[in-house]
Order: sequence, then structure tokens, then C-alpha cells
Amino acid sequence: MPSARLVLADGSVFEGRSVGAPGRADGEVVFNTSMTGYQEMLTDPSYAGQLLVLTYPMIGNYGVDAAVEESDRIQPRGLIVREVAPYASHLRSAGDLGGFLAERGIVAIDGVDTRAITRRIRREGVMLGTITTEEDGDEALQRVRALPSYDNVDWAAQVTTAAPYEWAHEAAATPKFRVALIDGGVKRNIMRSLAVRGCAISVLPVDVAAAAVLALRPDGVVWSPGPGDPQVQTQQVAEARQLIGAVPLFGICLGHQVIARALGAGTFKLPFGHRGGNHPVRDERSGAVTITAQNHGYAVAPEGLTESAEVSHVNLNDGTVEGIVMRDEPVMAIQYHSEASPGPLDSMGMFDRFVEMMSNVSSGR
Repeated sequence: MPSARLVLADGSVFEGRSVGAPGRADGEVVFNTSMTGYQEMLTDPSYAGQLLVLTYPMIGNYGVDAAVEESDRIQPRGLIVREVAPYASHLRSAGDLGGFLAERGIVAIDGVDTRAITRRIRREGVMLGTITTEEDGDEALQRVRALPSYDNVDWAAQVTTAAPYEWAHEAAATPKFRVALIDGGVKRNIMRSLAVRGCAISVLPVDVAAAAVLALRPDGVVWSPGPGDPQVQTQQVAEARQLIGAVPLFGICLGHQVIARALGAGTFKLPFGHRGGNHPVRDERSGAVTITAQNHGYAVAPEGLTESAEVSHVNLNDGTVEGIVMRDEPVMAIQYHSEASPGPLDSMGMFDRFVEMMSNVSSGR
């Protein structure tokens, strides 16, 4: 296979093999520690603008299956792995990972020391990089150091739906609730998880005005996950303020951060983010601990939260905020991914809590 190299902004160069399309891919280099779910990760819009390192040493052994994709395209700019499986074996597999990447024009590299790359990111923090089959190390490094900062780009605007649509897959025959879902980078399993709980779902662009959302007369609003720094979502924060108190509101990941900022909190960038399927989170009200899937590079700073809101969940690894609720309004938000697929599924009950919120408000009308 043709050679490729990964070049990081700190000058590190890792030589490997090209296992996708030829060319070059630039982005913020991040790592995920999950052992499975590579196709779900590759189609997760929260990875827009990034180069994804998978820490599990062999990737691709069970092939690819369109049924598990979380969006209609590969979202990271490129993929970095230790070894792509030489063949795939699974009864639902429709092809191999290398072919999947090449067909979709994604630059990828294997044969590199992903442990060394991960340790460097943990020590130095996330940084820009490039995967290239076209340049030597010096040429690539000069280009990487001239790239714009990842934090200054409105990535959610690049992955949101261009126009509103109705989620028709697995729709409930007689839906009990109408949900407006604001798409800042939504994953399909969020819609699936709502649909099986009796929700009809209208998916809306991330820049939708609160008045347009409320004009649909939804029973509840879900603010989706998505990529990028929540500090660039100034208009979205203003719209979220108008939704609070008007309708039950549930935020996930980026949605959690937008709602938190609407409630007076701040946000900050984590050194290397939380990305993986084994993050312990404690519910501050019950004391219960669940293992969660996460994919975020920013976190909520609770200082400044309005007195009517409180921290509901905390990450047990580093103490960062994983959830907020309001005491006097039907509003909740979580940093982790309750819709994670393939899992863990410990926190799928958060969708039940949201349905219960909508039911309580509907019965009180």
C-alpha cells in the first residue's frame, strides 16, 4: 500500500500506510478509547473538522454495515489507527473498512504507534495535524502551522440539516408526543430512541428561531449534540433562553452546553476531551453511577448558573459537569450520550425522563 504520514503541529511525524483515499486531510487530532463502534464514530457529526485516532489496536474486523451509520456521510476529516483488519467477518458486513474509506474519499493511515500519539495528546493537549500521502514532513508541518484554529469555526452550522424534515423511520403508528429536534449535529439513534417512545419528530436547522420552534406547538424540544466550541453559538444561546419555561427542554452534549450558557454558566476547552465508552458519571440526586459514552472537547463551568438551576451529574474521573436541571422548569441537559450505539446503554433512561417531563406538562395543561 502507498505510504502516508501523520504530522502534528508540535513537529511530530509518524510514518505509516495509506488505507483510504490518497491526498491529505487536516484537522484537530483527537482520540477515542472505545473498543467497538468505529462506523458509528466515523459517521458521528461531532467529529466534524477532526482527525480521529482510535486507540484499540485492530479496527475493521467486523466490516461495515449501512444500518449502523449515524449520519449520511463520514464526518471526521481523516482516520488514524494502529492496524486495519486485513479482512472482515460478520454476517451483516457489506464490505471492508479500507474500501469504505476509499469509496467516500477519506484519507486514513495505519501502521502508526497510536499509543505514542495518544500519550502525546494527553500530555500536550489536542493539536492540529494532517494525514498526507503527498508531502514530506517539513512541507506538511509548515501547512499545519498555518491552519486556522479549530475553536474559531462554527462547525455546527456545517453539519446541520439544510431544511426542516420529519423523521419517518421507525415512526410510532400513533405518536403520543410531538418533539422539535434542533440539529446541531444530530445522531440518528437520538431519533430512533425518541420514536420508539411514541414521539413524532420534526428536525430543524441549528439556527432556527425560538418563535419558529414554538409555532410547531411541540410537546418538547431536544437540542442535539454537535461539534465545535459552544462559545461561538451566541445566537443559539439567545434562542435557548426563549425556549426555557415555554416547553420541556432536553439538551445532549452541545445542546447541554448551549442550555447551560443560556442559564448563565460558562464553558471551557478540555485538554484532550472525553471520547470513549467507559466514562463513569454520578447522579447527584440519587448517588447512582452509570458508565457512559462521551464525545466532547468542551465542558460546562457551573459558576454563574442561575439559582433556579443545579448540577445534576458529575464525571467521576475529573469532576467536570455532566448534567444540569432546573428546579422550577421542565429543563434537563446531559453532557454524555444517552443514545450511544453500540453503547453502553446504562443511561438510555434519560429519554424516559424526557418523555415523563412532556407527559407531566401535557397532563397539567
